[in-house]
Amino acid sequence: MTAASGGSLRFGYTIAYVADVAASLDFFERAFGFARRFLHDSGSYGELDTGATTLAFAAHALADTNFAGGHVAADASPRPLGIEIAFVTDDVAAAHARAIAAGAREMAAPQPRPWGQVVSYVRCPDGLLVELCTPVGG
Repeated sequence: MTAASGGSLRFGYTIAYVADVAASLDFFERAFGFARRFLHDSGSYGELDTGATTLAFAAHALADTNFAGGHVAADASPRPLGIEIAFVTDDVAAAHARAIAAGAREMAAPQPRPWGQVVSYVRCPDGLLVELCTPVGG
């Protein structure tokens, strides 16, 4: 959108629907070192302090109130969904090992890519796919 069409847009949130919001927050704190911004008293919504764009978690029951046709739960899918959350780090191997130690499942070990990045993939206990990577061109 442009200002002429009603204003500008900015990326504000990624919200993952999960079975247990508190457990997902706890995992992301242990596995990736993010601080919890808050967990709603209902336990159905929480956010991590990840910088300019918020990573949040909401309960499957909340998704059910938003989408009459239902949704695909990442933890119920035997294969990862076709979307990932990417975290940039200078030490992919250490971040990967920390995530595995916290309970993630390895999908792809750290490997250098032809364009200069080191990349790995883990699947979180809530079913979400996370890419760990060095900066592009770095």
